[in-house]
Amino acid sequence: MFKSLVTADGGLTTAGYAATIIAALILIAVVVYLCNRNSSTKKMTTQQLVTCAVALALAYVASYIRVFKLPFGGSVTLFSMLFIALIGYWYGVKVGILTGLVYGIFQFLQEPYVLSLFQVCCDYILAFGAMGLSGLFSKSKKHGLLKAYLIAILARGAFHALGGYLYWMDYMPENFPQSLAALYPIIYNYSYILLEGVLTVIVISVPAVSKALTQIRTVTTPAGALSTASK
Repeated sequence: MFKSLVTADGGLTTAGYAATIIAALILIAVVVYLCNRNSSTKKMTTQQLVTCAVALALAYVASYIRVFKLPFGGSVTLFSMLFIALIGYWYGVKVGILTGLVYGIFQFLQEPYVLSLFQVCCDYILAFGAMGLSGLFSKSKKHGLLKAYLIAILARGAFHALGGYLYWMDYMPENFPQSLAALYPIIYNYSYILLEGVLTVIVISVPAVSKALTQIRTVTTPAGALSTASK
């Protein structure tokens, strides 16, 4: 069955695209269900869902705006990772991970490449889902967004590196220093992730940007959750 979803060159067949879209819709339904179950009011739930949808859309559009792209996948984009990390930071780990999983499927649809089912999980599903770990710092008062963003991108890179060790070592360039060969997946994946991370940290450190993000969080987060986060 798996072969019917994947082309000979690692892309997706029509059935593969259909299955991926169905999986994305199921995950979106799960996000909606969990938000409805855990939100205190319908109005706030609607605000959260709209914010998640906007963040996903912005992240997806920003992922097409690339400063540069590496030959075997990965690129420095216009702050696409920030939008996903924000959802976890604002709404917690569970919603953050689910939003990241949906975004991972979107990324897979954008540029699918399949070596195995677990490789797809590492490079797309788990890597982007892990960005929801930004929610671990949702209640952090001091430099909360900075810490949330950093854990998000580091977690993403860890799964990309895992996939690199399992599936991509044969693609290591011949001129890559042999003394660093064992670190190739880590160096390759964190090179573009950390570069975008540095650029993003600079931007979110600008007072006007930080203030704007704080205001958005205030508008879209239940008052009780905000009061808890400020403790």
